[in-house]
Amino acid sequence: MTGGDGHVDGRRARGARRRAEIIDATLAVVTRDGAAGVTHRTVAKQAGITTSLSTYYFATLDDLLVAALTSVADAYTAKIRAIIDSPGDKLTGLAELIAETAGSGRERALAERELSTLAARRPALRPVARRWRENIAELASALTDDPTAIAAVVAASDGLCTAILLDNSPAEPGYIQDVLQGAIHRE
Repeated sequence: MTGGDGHVDGRRARGARRRAEIIDATLAVVTRDGAAGVTHRTVAKQAGITTSLSTYYFATLDDLLVAALTSVADAYTAKIRAIIDSPGDKLTGLAELIAETAGSGRERALAERELSTLAARRPALRPVARRWRENIAELASALTDDPTAIAAVVAASDGLCTAILLDNSPAEPGYIQDVLQGAIHRE
């Protein structure tokens, strides 16, 4: 078989795996050294590949950073989509997701926050960085049609995540839910 056969699919699969490895290495560098530590050389070293291979898959540093942030944003989008689509209490689901920032989701949340902040200086990251806020706004709009309350839930979610990352301490989902509920039913 030649052309569009399994050989091409095998190369594509290997290429997709390599891309994913480079993205994971980028997130590891961001987690360890911050976004300022990301270079093709540091990512290649983390991934155990040559710098030229890193630049083959991601020509520019912005391409690499966008791919890393997209990876994190896609994971959050899927989680938020599941909360939106589930019949359960959406604020409870969101509070539990935010509380993960203090536990098993800390490293990803830290990388996402770091890369999202970098978007203020790197326009290529902005569309992806906005996704968390857009997803939270969509979830909040399932609870209220008040645009100010929706904005308050988005702001509270951002602030809670930041506070959890700064304090590096366990987060109580019940407290988070109370804060989010207060954002919706402010008076």
